[in-house]
Amino acid sequence: MSIKTNNIIKAVNPSFEGIQPDMEIDNVSIDSRSLQNNIGTLFFALPGKNRDGHNYIPELIENGVLNFVVTHIPNGCKNRANFFIVNDTLKALQDFAAYYRGLFNFPVVGITGSNGKTIVKEWLNYALSPDYNIIRSPKSYNSQVGVPLSVIAINEKHNLGLFEAGISTTGEMEKLAQIIKPNIGILTHLGPAHDEGFTDMLEKIKEKLKLFKDTDVVILQKNAIAELELEGTTTFTWSYNGDADVNITKTIHTDTTELTVDYNGDSFKVVIPFFDDASAENAISCLMLMLHLGYSSDFITERLAGVYPIEMRLQVKNGINGCTIIDDSYSSDYQSLKIALDFLEQHKTHKKKTIILSDVFQSGFTVEELYEHVTQLLTANNISRVIGIGETISTQLKDFPNFISYKTTQEFLTQYNANSYSNETILVKGARSFRFEEIVVLLEEKTHETVLEINLNSIAHNLKFYRSRIKPETKIMVMVKAFGYGSGSYEIAKLLSHQKVDYLGVAFADEGIALRNAGISTPIIVMNPEASAFSAMTAYKLEPEIYSVRELRAFIEIAKQKNLSDYPIHIKLDTGMHRLGFENYQLDELIELLKHNNFVSVKSIFSHLSSSDVPQYRDFTLGQIDKFTQWSQKIIDTLSINPIRHILNTSGIYHFPEAQFDMVRLGIGLYGVGNDAQERKSLENVGTLKTVILQIKDIQPGESVGYSRKFMASEKVRTATLPIGYADGIPRSWGNEKGYVMINGKKAVITGTISMDMMMVNITGIDCKEGDKAVIFGTAPTVVEMAEALGTIPYEILTSISQRVKRVFYQE
Repeated sequence: MSIKTNNIIKAVNPSFEGIQPDMEIDNVSIDSRSLQNNIGTLFFALPGKNRDGHNYIPELIENGVLNFVVTHIPNGCKNRANFFIVNDTLKALQDFAAYYRGLFNFPVVGITGSNGKTIVKEWLNYALSPDYNIIRSPKSYNSQVGVPLSVIAINEKHNLGLFEAGISTTGEMEKLAQIIKPNIGILTHLGPAHDEGFTDMLEKIKEKLKLFKDTDVVILQKNAIAELELEGTTTFTWSYNGDADVNITKTIHTDTTELTVDYNGDSFKVVIPFFDDASAENAISCLMLMLHLGYSSDFITERLAGVYPIEMRLQVKNGINGCTIIDDSYSSDYQSLKIALDFLEQHKTHKKKTIILSDVFQSGFTVEELYEHVTQLLTANNISRVIGIGETISTQLKDFPNFISYKTTQEFLTQYNANSYSNETILVKGARSFRFEEIVVLLEEKTHETVLEINLNSIAHNLKFYRSRIKPETKIMVMVKAFGYGSGSYEIAKLLSHQKVDYLGVAFADEGIALRNAGISTPIIVMNPEASAFSAMTAYKLEPEIYSVRELRAFIEIAKQKNLSDYPIHIKLDTGMHRLGFENYQLDELIELLKHNNFVSVKSIFSHLSSSDVPQYRDFTLGQIDKFTQWSQKIIDTLSINPIRHILNTSGIYHFPEAQFDMVRLGIGLYGVGNDAQERKSLENVGTLKTVILQIKDIQPGESVGYSRKFMASEKVRTATLPIGYADGIPRSWGNEKGYVMINGKKAVITGTISMDMMMVNITGIDCKEGDKAVIFGTAPTVVEMAEALGTIPYEILTSISQRVKRVFYQE
């Protein structure tokens, strides 16, 4: 984009206070952490319950950003930048996007529905890009913030827009419709997604259809309710029942679906490489738009035969030689490159950053303009090394520092040397035609096919949920001990640092040291420090929990030896857990030791609730809170200090919000596990443990399965062997028909005894084959369900997953 600052005034009608009223804007940002922020950035300071973009404006000014849309000018910032002052910065962002959209006049397709929006958009982009210069929503940017950011990416060279719009409640779609202003509408499958935001399906349909209020035509499956709501708008309908503008007959084969299309007296066939109903519907939405645009049946048949699975997530994987791999190997366009580089910065584990990048497509710029912008992005993100693959990128980036080029992926693979990659973060980003998944296979650390997938979006969602339960001024500490409750501490800690949590908590010093070595700078409290680790802790700026006089004396002695002053410590009080901490009778001795002591400084005082999740012990918990209030106040008053106070754990945040004090500690809830059934409804599943079917066997009556012949077949049974066992962390007690896994959406009961590296499951009646995926836990079965069946707690299930199980972190 390129727009003058005086046009911002036309768009959002602000009051203006600034130093340079006529500047050029080429970038819009809402994220203060992005390295792409620069002098040409217009920053919208969006407010949140616990985080406010206004707080980061002084830092942004220091980094060269000069234009801000705000509700107020932060202290100390007046006369240092341009400020466009409005009542509501989110509305201003949407108004600005609507104004910007109005500067362009080309066909725009608006896509909404419950499911399939992103796939339809991406398949249409694939099908139509030979003929159009397309601007589309990156990834699934379809929200109240995502849609304006998508539209603002339009430039003068684009001649077709594909934008998706997602809503979760009433009152949202009208805002998106004003921004997208679609000429053509596509309504995809209507299902139960986001039902909780609407009173019933009718209300949801009505809200979604508001996107199409001013469209020329709406494409949809024959639907009486929708067509009634769209009365007065031209519709272009399809049906399996022979009563629509386009009638479809579907024939499912082993790996494909054949669609017979009858339209305007002609009939033709389309074969897509999928056999599920959802893919058929998404393909039909695409062919309907192509019919509307006048494409021939031959073109439609050829293009839809080539549609492919859409990978909608960026994945973080362990790589060879200590590397971290970020896998985005299915797209290479300018907007998604910007997103991927921001993701790289959030999740880098090494100072050295390498990108393996294919030719970049579909930007709307000339080739020279595009690669000038790409160069600026790579420079701003401090990329150490660029490996370019493709004819165009090899020419256009030849002068970029530390640039290595290959004309084809095959050339790269032929010359690949594993020793060239060590202790760096590598972003692999290429258009699908470059087959970069083959590069990822080479760079990935080799482990067996069992994998624990960690959804970073869900972690962010769960953090946001608990933040919504506390006051804006209340700090939040997140526990990442025990390898992040089994999920992986480095990557989660990086996400939490990006989310600007106030503290991280680990159990032992070596966990904190590992986080520091991974580049984590957020304050870290060591909850179970050992005196032998005190010296190392001070070297890595780790802050100890102090729970006894003996321990305090030992730490003060280390502080003296190292000539430290005011080193932060955290005082633990034992108000009833009786695990660690000072009791009431020890407070005078504690205070005496701390009095007039300048070697350490009490950063926080805290205690731990033993039964915040047990309703019958509510009075006991309230007693703990009362003791903590009194004891901590005694320390504060006597020493005349002002430390952070905290006592609430995950269950405490939910059940005792009145006891927030200055900070709360979030643990298992971050990972999608709450102790209350109502609480769990608001959380999203974070970890999904998956494996594959190694072999399928037919077991005859009278034959046995597994060790000790614990399972004897009374009738013919079909079993699948999975490469996962108790060495991977699956309890043996979950076997022998007590537990189950999910295969292709069906329950497969665990048959016989779980062994060290394998288990067998009953797949009788389940349509599956060797190589198919099996879900060990996730949304079904949940770790809560497993724990209840086994008489344990979800913590034990999660933290038992072996380190030999590969963790894959992804962001959708």
